[in-house]
Amino acid sequence: MADEGDEPTEELSDENNSEEIENVDRIKVLEDKIEELEKEKQYSTAEMVNLRQRYARERNTLLKFSSMNLASKILPVLDYLEKAISIENSESEKFLEGVNMTMKTLKTVLENEGVEKIEALDQAFNPSFMEAIAVIPVPEGKEPGTVVEVIEEGYLFHERVLRPVKVIVSEK
Repeated sequence: MADEGDEPTEELSDENNSEEIENVDRIKVLEDKIEELEKEKQYSTAEMVNLRQRYARERNTLLKFSSMNLASKILPVLDYLEKAISIENSESEKFLEGVNMTMKTLKTVLENEGVEKIEALDQAFNPSFMEAIAVIPVPEGKEPGTVVEVIEEGYLFHERVLRPVKVIVSEK
C-alpha cells in the first residue's frame, strides 16, 4: 500500500513541475515583451526629439531668409542713389546731402537685415559670387583672372548670393 500512496504523490509533483515550467516560460515571454516595448518607447522618444530639432532648424532657416525678396527689391534703389551722388555737377548741396543721408540709412537698414556688399575689385574672379560681363587683356600691374572693373555691385544675404557682382575680368 505504501507503493500506491507514493505513486499519486509523484504524479502531483510532475504536474506541479510542468505548471511551474509553464509559469516560468510565460513570465520569460512577458519579460521579453516588456523589454521589446521599452526599446520601442526609447526609439519613439528619440525620433520625437529628432523631429523637434529638425523642425527648429527649418524654422530658423525660414526666418533667416524670409526678407530676402524685400532686400532684392531695395537694391536697385541703392544703385540709383549711388549714381545720383556720383554726378559731379550737382547744383544743390542740400540735394546731394539729402541723397547721401538716404543712401547711408538704406545701407544701414540692409546691413541690419543681413545684406552685405561683395568686395570684388582687384580680387581673383570667383564665379560663385561674380558674373563676368567682359574680358579684357591684362593691364600692367594686374594679375590674369582678376577683377579690373565692377559694373554692378553684388550682395550677399546671410552668406547666400542675393545678386552677383557684374565685373570685367583680365584675361588669363
